[in-house]
Amino acid sequence: MTRPRLDLRAMPETGAVSPLELFLDLVFVFALTQVTATMAAGLSGAGLLRGLLVVALLWWSWTGYAWLANLVRADQGIARFVMFAAMAAMFVLALAIPEAFGDAPGGLSGPVVVAVCYFVFRALHLLLFYAASRGDVALRGQVLRFTPAMLGGTVLLLAAAATEGTARIWLWVAALIVDYAGTYFGGVRGWRLRSAGHFAERHGLIVIVALGESIVAIGVGVARLPISWPIVVASALGLALAGGLWWAYFGFSSAAGEHALAAAGDGERAALARDAYSFLHLPLIAGIVLLALGLKKTLEYVGDEQAHTLTDPLKGVALAALTGGLALHLLAQAAFRRRVTGRLDAALPVAALLIVPFAVAGTAMPALATLSAVTLITLAAVTVDSRRHTAPPR
Repeated sequence: MTRPRLDLRAMPETGAVSPLELFLDLVFVFALTQVTATMAAGLSGAGLLRGLLVVALLWWSWTGYAWLANLVRADQGIARFVMFAAMAAMFVLALAIPEAFGDAPGGLSGPVVVAVCYFVFRALHLLLFYAASRGDVALRGQVLRFTPAMLGGTVLLLAAAATEGTARIWLWVAALIVDYAGTYFGGVRGWRLRSAGHFAERHGLIVIVALGESIVAIGVGVARLPISWPIVVASALGLALAGGLWWAYFGFSSAAGEHALAAAGDGERAALARDAYSFLHLPLIAGIVLLALGLKKTLEYVGDEQAHTLTDPLKGVALAALTGGLALHLLAQAAFRRRVTGRLDAALPVAALLIVPFAVAGTAMPALATLSAVTLITLAAVTVDSRRHTAPPR
């Protein structure tokens, strides 16, 4: 009987995303769903801020594994077992998201569980990276420089668990700043990126996962309500809006990013991947999460005929999430393109600037009219953008 090999196996330059990585993404999308549901349950400005902090924490956890799986095969050898252990940590963290900033009576401390799971998830990533750096002095040095930021962020999260209210939020902010800044100022000279195609595909798939979460939010928002024509119209508009964002990203952005990575030299490639993907994809994903929240509340609003009429406007945090999330995503896509192509495409940022005023003007418009307006603006911008750009072949 042949014993399974437990050594690490290098990712080839032509490597593709493995099914095991997609399995990890399913856990990640559950965590995003938990964030949206938690923000919707306690709809407030503070709740929105807390939700965005959790998204930033989840993103920094996930993106490290995108780098790791680009260096070694995630579905072979010992890496496979590390990936399953990381999934377990991420899943428990996702379960604790509703208690990340306020512990519920009984059971374990939610904030402590989040901090410990974050540490386990990141520690497994670093240990596997350390093992993969054997024989590569530059990479091992980079991993060692990266470690204090992760440890510092975890300590601050544990400190946040011992506080309450505003102090807890500020400690979360400090933890994320330490972790993100430690990566940025630690440089990129030791990081390795073997496959441009794998890295671009990995992030493209997570964009699809996030957009899928927005579709789920549309269904969940009206699952308990009787079907009606306002629900049908609003659902179609929400799906068209998500489709427009998909079109903008996969019509040009995704392929442009892959080509830029493939054409970059070894030193430039890591910096480009860090800036365009690890950093600029965070607001891109956060915008989709906010949009999902806005769509969820909009569908509830237009579908609940007992609480609202069709002339009632969308207000407050729900309106801010809908318009702000959409504008944030469009601006993030424009910034991503600017980083990978060196030029600024006007259509998407102009659309974002046209959508932002609806955060105020929408309070004087019926909710369905606001959703229609921002959807039309987005689709018009994407249509103009697609006519100006032809995506290069993958």
